[in-house]
Amino acid sequence: MLTEDRKAAVAAYKERKVVAGIYLVRCGATGACWAGQAPDLSTIKNRVWFTLRHGSHRQRSLQAAWKAHGESAFVFEALERLDEKALEAGRERVMKARLAHWCAELGAEGL
Repeated sequence: MLTEDRKAAVAAYKERKVVAGIYLVRCGATGACWAGQAPDLSTIKNRVWFTLRHGSHRQRSLQAAWKAHGESAFVFEALERLDEKALEAGRERVMKARLAHWCAELGAEGL
């Protein structure tokens, strides 16, 4: 029975719709924010939080703020979801342009 449940869960995961987009990590204690792009918005928070918890995030200013203020001071939000039609003009170019837009709009550092 457990094997069937596991197989069904794996199949559902593989069939889910992946949505690319732009996300924001904000420090409530300082107001500082960092924006990034992700090919799958549903999984990026776990990856970012994992690297921050282990002290291995490549963005030093974010890692330093995390260390100074702790996990509870941070929030994650999806800023923009990009559908396949929006990405037809060139995935990398579109993602880079949207990230630049949000960094400028919010005064965020890029990730």
